[in-house]
Amino acid sequence: MNRPRSTYSVQAIVNAFDLLEALAAENTNPTATVLAKKLKISDNKLFRILATLREKGLVEHEETTGIYRLGFSAFGMAQHILQSASIIKMAQPIMEELARKHDEAVYITILNNDEVLFLDMVDSFQQIKAVPFVGKRFPFFTNAAGKVIKAMSSADVLEKFGKRRASKAGIVDIKQLESELDDIRQCGVAVDNGGLGEGICSVAVAIKDYAGIVVGALTLLAPSFRMLQDRLEREIIPSMLEGSEELSLKFGYAKLHA
Repeated sequence: MNRPRSTYSVQAIVNAFDLLEALAAENTNPTATVLAKKLKISDNKLFRILATLREKGLVEHEETTGIYRLGFSAFGMAQHILQSASIIKMAQPIMEELARKHDEAVYITILNNDEVLFLDMVDSFQQIKAVPFVGKRFPFFTNAAGKVIKAMSSADVLEKFGKRRASKAGIVDIKQLESELDDIRQCGVAVDNGGLGEGICSVAVAIKDYAGIVVGALTLLAPSFRMLQDRLEREIIPSMLEGSEELSLKFGYAKLHA
């Protein structure tokens, strides 16, 4: 592998990615000897990297033949990446429509390891607005997107989460959060003030696929002073619900799941 090296790259990590690329190449079932030669690293370095990747499930080893191949975790990771790309592509026109209609920033968000990840956005033309959140992660219980994804995914989500885990995550009042998720489940929309920062209001609606599984959320962000109750109820929430229905239909979701 002869890619240019960044000044800030960590060689062991670069070698690990090179190794995964070698295993992902078509029609190859390399042994450790072949991999060491291809990557131009010592056997000792190679085995340390392989041991770490095997521990994480990214690489598998066939003892009888000595062959290495990608593990199931690597395929799962690739599936998540492809799903994220698919969501962004399908959500873009609806995000554009909502952002232009309300002149507020609209994001597509997903849940990853109990954290909300802000994948992509269409910004507003407003002079006063929040800084872009693309690429940022937040605990699910701190914001509308995380709450609506959790609420619409399962009725006993916090029971599955567990009290000890909730306490460790920083959830102060699990009963209050449980009640809030129940309310969100009833109306299909979450509204949060201050969870993403002082003076920031977020409104989120869930996106479902053909099997009725929640795959993400459309999330509108705006300064709290522009998100008055009357505007929320008459403009923002109805539009967001329409947008989520339209995007869910793109994923094959039908109302018979409801």
